[in-house]
Amino acid sequence: MAVKGGLETKASEPAKVDAYIKASKHPLVAVMVALRKIILATDQSVGEEIKWNAPTFFFAGPMKPSDPKEYRRYLIIFNLAKQDCVRLVFWHGDRAGDKTGFLTGDYKDGRRLALVHSLQEVTEHTKALQSALRNQLKHLK
Repeated sequence: MAVKGGLETKASEPAKVDAYIKASKHPLVAVMVALRKIILATDQSVGEEIKWNAPTFFFAGPMKPSDPKEYRRYLIIFNLAKQDCVRLVFWHGDRAGDKTGFLTGDYKDGRRLALVHSLQEVTEHTKALQSALRNQLKHLK
């Protein structure tokens, strides 16, 4: 991580995410591509990489150094274990303020999930996804 004025930043790795998606055998690759596009378009401070063997989105801007085991920078991780949906793990989803029902679960560590089964659902949930992501970012900027 680069350090500037006592604040750390993190570089995005879109080429690695491109290669991952291109090689993916998951049946919902088109859903992954659409979700990725929406997530990245939501805010210019969102970066991406492959972490935990999946596309992962994080705050790429400057922030105070913290314990790396807290994963404070992370926002959304794709979980592709199921073949019928793309699970979005909102790392600090408790901060997302979702009132639409888009995010589910109530995990003690703050995670929330969103399950997306089709391109139609991507379209239906775009506003809720972007709102949840923006609310997460407010806690990091």
